[in-house]
Amino acid sequence: MRFSFQLTIILLLGMVYAHAQDLLTVHSPKNLKQTDSVLVFKPEQSKLEKYPVVYLLHGHNANYRSWSKLADLQKLANQHQFIIVCPDGLKKSWYLNSPNKDSLQFESFFLEELMPTINKNYKIDSKNTFITGASMGGFGAMFMMTKYPQLFTGAGSTSGVLNLRYSAFRKTTIAYLIGAYDDTNKLYDDYSPVNHLQTLQGLDKALIFDTGTEDYLYITSKQFRQKCDDLKIKATYIAQPGGHTGGYWSKSILRHFEFFAEHLKK
Repeated sequence: MRFSFQLTIILLLGMVYAHAQDLLTVHSPKNLKQTDSVLVFKPEQSKLEKYPVVYLLHGHNANYRSWSKLADLQKLANQHQFIIVCPDGLKKSWYLNSPNKDSLQFESFFLEELMPTINKNYKIDSKNTFITGASMGGFGAMFMMTKYPQLFTGAGSTSGVLNLRYSAFRKTTIAYLIGAYDDTNKLYDDYSPVNHLQTLQGLDKALIFDTGTEDYLYITSKQFRQKCDDLKIKATYIAQPGGHTGGYWSKSILRHFEFFAEHLKK
């Protein structure tokens, strides 16, 4: 089925690297029932015919501009020759399809509208697609990777909610999407990336995840690491001082880009 949407490219003016940044607005009447804003960073000097792409997902209550306030994304695009795509997760979409059909279907939007739009309008090397994010975005990245491993070369998570049962929002925004939280609601297990790592067994994927040791979600990264070890899935795991903060993510995300770039050089 073909989904109709409107794409408007607006050059960001008044910025140092304006010519290397685009703001896309993708109208999604069916999946999102609204327009999604997407900030795209391109290498300033074209050195490749096609570029690997990194989808960078923000956390809860943030927006498509949040990552550009935490890290110099233009510098990262230039340094590693990546196209970096920052969609708007609409504050609390959790990047998933809600069983409630009247709610957001962000997963479908991402796969059926956003990715085709990026592939059509930019010189993308579709064989080298990465995805990463922080907190809710870390959940979204690993959720997408474990569910659609054929679409991604690698994935990352920094302070990610890798097990929804540990999220501070399990009784609020997550409950709105997948139902009231309790021990019998198995959707909290079904949607948790830690429970679907078996889909990556035997695949050569670039996986990296980290959480600060003072972060309340540290336990979920420990669970994720143990599951990777049990399934003999190769992954880079980093435990380091830090909390669930933007200050931590502004440093941790740099390693993710280095890691993806190193994988491409192998």
